[in-house]
Amino acid sequence: MSKLRKSSADSKWCRFVNWVNGTVEENKKEESAKDQISVEEVAATVEKQSSLIDKVGNLEGETALNQRLDQFQEKGMRFFHGSNKVMSVMICLIVVGVLLYTVSFLPEFGDASSPINNEVSERYITKGIQETGAVNIVTGMILDYRAFDTFGESHVLYVAACVVLILLRLDVKSKAAKKDENDELSVEESEANDRIYEPKNDVILQKVATCLVPPIMIFGIYVILNGHLSPGGGFSGGAIIGAGLILYLNAFGFKKTGRFFTMNTFKTVTFLSLVGYAMSKSYSFFTGANHIHSIIPLGTPGDILSSGLILPLNIFVGLVVACTMYGFYALFRKGGM
Repeated sequence: MSKLRKSSADSKWCRFVNWVNGTVEENKKEESAKDQISVEEVAATVEKQSSLIDKVGNLEGETALNQRLDQFQEKGMRFFHGSNKVMSVMICLIVVGVLLYTVSFLPEFGDASSPINNEVSERYITKGIQETGAVNIVTGMILDYRAFDTFGESHVLYVAACVVLILLRLDVKSKAAKKDENDELSVEESEANDRIYEPKNDVILQKVATCLVPPIMIFGIYVILNGHLSPGGGFSGGAIIGAGLILYLNAFGFKKTGRFFTMNTFKTVTFLSLVGYAMSKSYSFFTGANHIHSIIPLGTPGDILSSGLILPLNIFVGLVVACTMYGFYALFRKGGM
């Protein structure tokens, strides 16, 4: 059997037979329909290509816009930092100039006609020992004439310690969350592995601290107890005791220091000191404002037990200052005590 050639449908004989049978018009219609479909497809393809071209163009435009925006932001930040430095320097220079201009109007040191040489300072000098019982006029002025101001300063220290505690304390939840994010130790693990916050076993430092800490403590107590007799007082004595505690902490670490000084110790001592200070001065204010004779004797000036309430006030201030100093150091270093 012979095969039908592919080109036989286009031969003259076939076309003639189709013309006789009337199938030529139908074939033309089908071809025209095919041609019409192909045109529609081409139009759709062209439309898709044009949309893709538009998208690519838009992406390129967005990329260029983002790059220009980033460059603008970078230039803006550079300008901001540069102007910030310039403004800071200008403000400092203005403040320094204003202060120097103000100082030029101050009286000379030792001038008898200075405004500070008035009846107030004269009273401090002439009747200070008689009214306060303190040989140290400065201590008598701070803890008697201006005791309310000193009480506020003590509260400032306590409030500052509380704020530092709030900001720097170890938070169990946040540390536990950070463990998953940054692979840090949790509070429990940190406490278990307390060597993170502990100093290395420095034998020299420990020996030196063993020799120095006891005299430092004794000297701080001496400065506090003799604040009404000699230069010193609660602020300076408390600072000395706080330095001794910090030295002991650096030498032996939190574990040994925690045997006698913890967070509860800090809060209890500070709270009782502030309450004792407030009650003592409230009694002085009440008796003084109502012209009531105080039952607390001033004693003999120069004796250790003299000057009325100044001695216990010095003790209260010294305890607050010592606890605050140690608390600041412990909180900044470990976030706790």
